[in-house]
Amino acid sequence: MHRIEQLLQNRILFLDGAMGTMIQKHKLTEEQYRGSRFSNYAHPLKGNNDLLSITHPEIISQIHHDFLEAGADIIETNTFNSTTVSMADYHMENLVDELNIVSAKLARAAADDYTAKNPDKPRFVAGSLGPTNKTTSLSPDVNKPGYRAIDFDELVVAYKQQAQSLARGGIDIFLIETVFDTLNCKAAIFAILELKDEQNLDIPIMISGTITDASGRTLSGQTVEAFWYSVSHANPLSIGLNCALGADQMRPFIKELSDKAWCRISAHPNAGLPNEFGEYDETPESMSAVVGEFASSGFLNIVGGCCGTTPEHLKAIIERVESEKPRVVPTVTSR
Repeated sequence: MHRIEQLLQNRILFLDGAMGTMIQKHKLTEEQYRGSRFSNYAHPLKGNNDLLSITHPEIISQIHHDFLEAGADIIETNTFNSTTVSMADYHMENLVDELNIVSAKLARAAADDYTAKNPDKPRFVAGSLGPTNKTTSLSPDVNKPGYRAIDFDELVVAYKQQAQSLARGGIDIFLIETVFDTLNCKAAIFAILELKDEQNLDIPIMISGTITDASGRTLSGQTVEAFWYSVSHANPLSIGLNCALGADQMRPFIKELSDKAWCRISAHPNAGLPNEFGEYDETPESMSAVVGEFASSGFLNIVGGCCGTTPEHLKAIIERVESEKPRVVPTVTSR
């Protein structure tokens, strides 16, 4: 049994908060994103947060350390967009292997540092695989409903490259997150399972979808129950939800997953909904109260934060949730 599975039997584990939010606090310029290595690059690079693992690794390392200091058991790599599909926006497809390996090693070093300080609280690294900026299920052109900007096989190739590089960097978990299109997620699952089989890797998979609004559906139209049944063949370590919604709005959908899924449940909601300035107003105290009720209701095995959440949010969540018992995974005799 994987070490993280042993821990999950006994307590709720804590995922980190928002990498993007913490990066934004630095208010970096175009020149800072570029660093010396890309000072003469032909295309704009501001906003390419994953690139900071190369140009400003000290910023990314400090963010990892801040969340670990707050008490995170699992930190995510700075690789949300580190596929050839997403990096095409910056004309940096050739950097994908380096981005994933370097980012994984930064997170690995930080996690190992904190594990060494307290071996009774081991820390883990989740390799973040984002949804990409394309969808395999929907057309981006309303006038051409049959058109697709990318197909399943192309996405499998991109995800497999990312997964292989993350594994080389030393991750403990694959985290397929912010899933808005289940077919994209299936491509990631296919790629990871194929890689695990080829290389005999013992790396579990976490899957986290995103509900786009109060309808309770993903962008590609599935309810959370349908989403779960569509990806359950991956035999994931956990299924959960992140992003798009604040904790209050996420509750009914987390409950539904908890009622239906035969694996562990994760939640990392936003710090409320964005205001007119695109910022998040939910305080650590109010967010931890809502998430704490998730835990006391028996819904949770893994919890953390998404957009707008800081080490202060995570610390408040941990203080509220750490005494709660983890959700008991139901025994399913037939599927």
